[in-house]
Parts: sequence; C-alpha cells; structure tokens
Amino acid sequence: MPQQNPVTIIMVEDDEGHARLIEKNIRRAGVCNELRTFASGTAALEHLFSDDVRNAGPFLVLLDLNLPDMNGVDILAKLKGDEKLRRAPVVVLTTTDDQREVQRCYDLGANVYITKPVEYESFSQAIRQLGLFLSVIQVPETL
Repeated sequence: MPQQNPVTIIMVEDDEGHARLIEKNIRRAGVCNELRTFASGTAALEHLFSDDVRNAGPFLVLLDLNLPDMNGVDILAKLKGDEKLRRAPVVVLTTTDDQREVQRCYDLGANVYITKPVEYESFSQAIRQLGLFLSVIQVPETL
C-alpha cells in the first residue's frame, strides 16, 4: 500500500475564540494533522498560492465566509478556479445559513457546508463530528 503524505489543515477563521474551539475539538476527535490558522483572507490566499503550498503534499481548507477583509466565497472561487489547487477539499464552516449562500458555495465547488451552531456545546459537538470526518476522508494530491 503506498504511503500517503500527511494532510495539512488550513483554517481560515478570523474569530480567535472560534479558531481555538475548532482546534480543541478537532484534536479531541483524534486528528493530529498540522493545522495552520489564518485570521484574514488576504493572509490565507498568500499562503495558499505560495510555492510552499502549491508544490507540497495534500491539504484541506476549513473556510469561514465572514472575514474582515474579504468574503470567503471569493477565496473559494479562487481556489477552485486554480488548476493546481482546485482538487483541495474545502469545508465551509460559517454562521451563515442562508440557502442561497449554501447553494452558491456548492456551485463553486465546496465539498462540505457546515453552519456553526450558536450554542457552545452544540458547536463543540459539531466540530468533534467534523474531526471524525476529517480522520477518515481521503484527500487528493495537488497537481
């Protein structure tokens, strides 16, 4: 069986409390992959389009839509529009539950859309379930 490269998780989340809660509950689910966090869309895009990421092993993006400097939908469109990065799975993880926004993200190529529950324990549980999901999915190499 071929050895797989470890999958790097790139989290784009401007709310520091949400970022900590997401990381804590992903770890509780047993996911110990490298996790890189970016608080702005600009920083995330610079990283994602850097040679370090474009020529590295597989990665997956956890993407908030409501960022201070840009809309996460724009990040999604840029990723899925790039020949080399388009295969990277994108999990939209946001407070926005508008069905038009959900549809738009799937139309652009999002792999999963999760609405963050408002209540703390529900949010924690949803992230633990996401962690279990992350522990079993297969992620393709970038081109």
